Amino acid sequence: MAKLPGSVLFACNYNAVRSPMAEGLAKRLIGHAVYVDSVGVRAGGELDGFAAAVMAEAGIDISGHEAKTFDDLDDSSFDLVITLTPEAQHKAVEMTRTMAVEVEYWPTFDPTVTLGSREVVLAAYRDVREALAQRIARRFPLDDGAPD
Repeated sequence: MAKLPGSVLFACNYNAVRSPMAEGLAKRLIGHAVYVDSVGVRAGGELDGFAAAVMAEAGIDISGHEAKTFDDLDDSSFDLVITLTPEAQHKAVEMTRTMAVEVEYWPTFDPTVTLGSREVVLAAYRDVREALAQRIARRFPLDDGAPD
């Protein structure tokens, strides 16, 4: 089993949909074993109501999330940065080019571009939530206590 990193940063464009969802999911899965945070490339993001709603359906409250950018970080020394958008990937690579940090790109659909009824839009957000949950579970497998 791979050793868990000490800290993980999820990044997207505005820290309003995908990265807060990933942060919430990772915190639920790995708890306090790993420090988890999230950021956006640009300021001006505000937590998306649909993101909060579908996370609440899964028993995760992200309603208190306050969007922040890479520039707002007090400490940028993360062991792993997971980017969810091309812009975030570019920013993370730029930020970490002189640091010993792993950067992974997980292209993630933007559910805010979904058109249709409320149920159609919610379904798109649920799909993103489930895709992130599966990816996080694969990336951070919990030790089942079995010997190595």
